[in-house]
Amino acid sequence: MTSNPEVFHYGEDHLTAGIALSISRGKTKGIISENTRRKIRKSADEVKAIADGDKAVYGINTGFGPLCTTQISKEETSTLQKNLLMSHAVGLGDPIADELAKLMMILKVHALAKGFSGVREDTIDRIIFHIDVNVIPLVPEQGSVGASGDLAPLSHLFLPLIGLGKVKLNGQFVPSDEWLQKENLSPIQLGAKEGLGLINGTQFIAAHAVSIIERLQNVLTHADISGAMMIEGLLASVKPFSPELHDVRAYKGTRHVAAFISHLLDGSEVVHSHANCARVQDPYSLRCMPQVHGASRNAWLHVKEMLEVEINSVTDNPIVFSKDHTISGGNFHGQPMALPIDYACLAAAEVGNISDRRIYLSLEGDTPGVPKLLLKETGTNSGFMIPQYTTAALASENKGLCFPASADSIPTSLGQEDHVSMGSIAGRKTLRVVENVEKIIGVEVFCAAQSLDFHRPLKSSKIIAAIHEHVRSKIDHITEDGVMNDRMETAIEMIRNKELIRVAWETADAEGISLDTDFSSDFDSY
Repeated sequence: MTSNPEVFHYGEDHLTAGIALSISRGKTKGIISENTRRKIRKSADEVKAIADGDKAVYGINTGFGPLCTTQISKEETSTLQKNLLMSHAVGLGDPIADELAKLMMILKVHALAKGFSGVREDTIDRIIFHIDVNVIPLVPEQGSVGASGDLAPLSHLFLPLIGLGKVKLNGQFVPSDEWLQKENLSPIQLGAKEGLGLINGTQFIAAHAVSIIERLQNVLTHADISGAMMIEGLLASVKPFSPELHDVRAYKGTRHVAAFISHLLDGSEVVHSHANCARVQDPYSLRCMPQVHGASRNAWLHVKEMLEVEINSVTDNPIVFSKDHTISGGNFHGQPMALPIDYACLAAAEVGNISDRRIYLSLEGDTPGVPKLLLKETGTNSGFMIPQYTTAALASENKGLCFPASADSIPTSLGQEDHVSMGSIAGRKTLRVVENVEKIIGVEVFCAAQSLDFHRPLKSSKIIAAIHEHVRSKIDHITEDGVMNDRMETAIEMIRNKELIRVAWETADAEGISLDTDFSSDFDSY
């Protein structure tokens, strides 16, 4: 589902979320070509010429933020850049995940290698060394307002370059100077603009968006799978998934979901067993999956398209086109990503909402053959009643997290930075929502598998049957009350590990079934 070339050329090739993740996981090697190195050296030379001159250029021979009119002598240039990293390393809270920090470095190298930032070749090579040997700096999760670049987290990310901060070795954070000594490396003496080039940028926001793209896509596909299982389990109609219905309201996401779920259910004896039943229509959580899941698919697609622009852009400040042409603008402002990330947060939460509703439906006992609370003998047994309490709690928690971070702005830097994006907060809370939805979908699979058991000996479709068999290989059918937590966690791990997707595609390949839709190229890759 991801692009995975063996080699990626920083600063030249087109970066995607999938390639960034592949570099982070050691499957793709990120390198810098000689042509790109010439551009990097040229940009650094131009910055040095500016620093040696008399003309004031922001961030090169001036102070920062409200101190932008204070000119700095060339003798103080290195001190200025070092002080910038130290003074801006004000992050608080738990360290972000190692992969997020590594993604930040990958995205930063790609931006710097485009040759508009003036950061020297040796400095960029040191960052690549961190990536290649998997030595991850400690980056606290809180502190960025997502506008002047992700200043605090990027400062922590690059403190190890100057021998400060901490890095993770063998699962433990240690002072970076200890690691440098062990590797016989010296701290880097930052040149003109280098500190600013390192910490101006949207790489904290963008790294979160990369993770959101992968995890939300996994959730969306598993939601279609768990929804298809519930269609069988609750004897719902497949007519609402007919292509002609969605051709007259032709959203990509809606048409993709309808076709994909139809493929999953093709050949199901369970579905055909009630083709002539008297039920006129199903509740929305079953009938409107194409519209609801599809809307979230469209939101995912929007985030993916915006992210690809972002991670192939130069987002520091000032931008150095030549020694005579620099522009101090606002490419560091996180608003272009803050808005779609907030959109993705809502999209993820809605998938959790409708999944929780299907879980509730499965407990009502209104489906022929499927007992109330998904257990034949209740009274002394509560059956599957209480797992839905958990999904209700998760869905409610998500609602509280859906307030858009980008709707807020608190001025900083003595008013110089008077509108900020809060995209960093949007990224953090969206990942939390996605994590909650992974749990909800896991519980839905847990319940759907139980409901399917009651329709035997009727056969599911080949794909749903293989998925059901996989679930049953790890979770037994339940006949009486027991501790549910472990079983729920097992189901959730199946979602996180992308297991049911793998089973679906492996079965489709083995049986000669196509799961492709007219829009698979949009939704199946990143």
